[in-house]
Amino acid sequence: METTEPVISLRGVRADLGARPVLRGIDLTVRRGEVVALLGANGSGKSTAIRALIGQVPVTDGTVELFGTPRRAFRDWARVGYVPQRTTAAGGVPATVAEIVSSGRIARTRFGLFRRDDRDAVRHALEQVGMADRAKDAVTALSGGQHQRVLIARALVARPELLIMDEPMAGVDLASQEVLARTLKDQVKAGTTVLLVLHELGPLEPLIDRAVVLRDGRVLHDGPPPSAVGRHDPRPGHDHVHPHAPEPIRTGLLS
Repeated sequence: METTEPVISLRGVRADLGARPVLRGIDLTVRRGEVVALLGANGSGKSTAIRALIGQVPVTDGTVELFGTPRRAFRDWARVGYVPQRTTAAGGVPATVAEIVSSGRIARTRFGLFRRDDRDAVRHALEQVGMADRAKDAVTALSGGQHQRVLIARALVARPELLIMDEPMAGVDLASQEVLARTLKDQVKAGTTVLLVLHELGPLEPLIDRAVVLRDGRVLHDGPPPSAVGRHDPRPGHDHVHPHAPEPIRTGLLS
């Protein structure tokens, strides 16, 4: 892949939750068109890194940039689609599937007024995740996997250049996993840059260009996905182990 300006750049990023250090100086670069997975055990700092990137968690040290702009000065959020960890799509607010997806389009509208292009974008996003036939249904009537599809459609409806997804496959039924994998494949083909937090690669593994493995808030590995280099025996020269990593990748790291 040719070198281009990073879409995401974290340098020496530190972040705390309360009095507890969670990120301990991580570096992360994602270039245009890449699909990068953030992997690691629970508590390793994966989700905190994502939340620090989009401004939900304050950074105590280091720099964060999106599309070459310091995050504190970044305003063009329509370029970024974000899918949080699995939750109810409406957050307890009565709404239809189409209304939830439409909320992701507002940044692309003029003065919040929906035009034909906006309505077409909502319909297309719902078709992408196999939920077009449920557009008028209340989100309270959906299964967990269907909620996740709606959240992904909401992220896609603005046609973002960067898609950030936090555990998109967690607790999702097999049928929805297949739909989500197919949807993501289509986004990758269209040139979307993707950063995924995953507990395991699963059906998304063929799409992953690079894996960044975190342990205790530090980068342990940045290179091919662990399964591509052999999780039991990482081969020298085929991956990069961060110089501050305490130990090599071992079996069970992602469990």
